[in-house]
Amino acid sequence: QVRLVESGGGLVQAAGSLRLSCVASGPIFSINTMGWYRQAPGKQRELVAKITGGGPINYLDSVKGRFIISRDYARNTAYLQMNNLKPEDTAVYYCNAELRSGSTYSTSRVLEVWGQGTLVTVSS
Repeated sequence: QVRLVESGGGLVQAAGSLRLSCVASGPIFSINTMGWYRQAPGKQRELVAKITGGGPINYLDSVKGRFIISRDYARNTAYLQMNNLKPEDTAVYYCNAELRSGSTYSTSRVLEVWGQGTLVTVSS
């Protein structure tokens, strides 16, 4: 079974930094996209940053210039470096991946997988 496990959340003061990690494990043939979403209390889940293969990176407008998403392809890991954090960044952050699960391309199937979430709290 494919799993995503996030880590790195916590409590930080405004203007501080945190680095989130997301490790994908299980029968993975390839990973197309890895991304980070967040959901604040009473709000809908929103895309924070997404990186597709070795190509396009998308950011939520409010985090551009402050957050950086990256991937370690050999370790099936994604990171979210969050700098100059603001109280409005407080949310549960979820890792998401679109991948092919299986041992070979012909026997693999496309899955979308979510992590369990990690809480980021930014105090003013």
